[in-house]
Amino acid sequence: MLQTPSGGAGSSGTAGAEGRPVSIGTVLTVLREEFPEVTISKIRFLEAEGLVEPQRTPSGYRKFRPVDVERLAQVLRMQRDHYLPLKVIREHLDALERGERIPLPAPGQPRDALDLPEDACEAVVAEASAPAARIGRDELLAATGVTEAELAEWESYGLVAPHPDGAFAADSVAVARLVADLGRFGLEPRHLRAMKAAADREAGLVEQVVAPLRRHRNPQTRAHAEATARELAGLSVRLHAALVQSALQQRGQ
Repeated sequence: MLQTPSGGAGSSGTAGAEGRPVSIGTVLTVLREEFPEVTISKIRFLEAEGLVEPQRTPSGYRKFRPVDVERLAQVLRMQRDHYLPLKVIREHLDALERGERIPLPAPGQPRDALDLPEDACEAVVAEASAPAARIGRDELLAATGVTEAELAEWESYGLVAPHPDGAFAADSVAVARLVADLGRFGLEPRHLRAMKAAADREAGLVEQVVAPLRRHRNPQTRAHAEATARELAGLSVRLHAALVQSALQQRGQ
């Protein structure tokens, strides 16, 4: 249960000791008791997306009522526990306001990337290596719950890239969600350039091995090239996870 800044207990989202509208800074203090990673930018983003509508003073300052803070807490909770895009969260909250009850999916069980077993790594790589479906820009935005400005910034750093026709590979959804998740911990797109560069180098190493097989006239040999690429990619993922885990353990000693 969150505490108000004055120390009094209240339901998550209590805006002030007497329920008076409060500033965005006070809202941040209240929410951070349950959501340490939340920022003022995040609150403003949720407002821009229509998830909350604070009052405005004549001079333009935001004033949040208890119901506004509770709604923000619900949004953050559904993002954290159920990994829902904002469109679905908005629909769910609107239904609640109409007195309807819509069941949420079971709370997510995020996998620890450092503990992925061999078969799980290979499954991820095999899925990524399958013929890629295409999705439109609006579909990508809806599936990930990010803004056009955020997506454009990620594109500028090469984290996601559209095809010449403007469509995205379906695996761009997974990439975008991971970038957004890392952003909750303060890692901005500029911080992720090293990861993108490392991935490109690893892909280049795999390509060096399989390129001669792909150019072979024998169809079976070319098919073997794709299987080899998937196996090498799976090994690369596991090695990367093991190296990160080893580095973290060394730093923790």
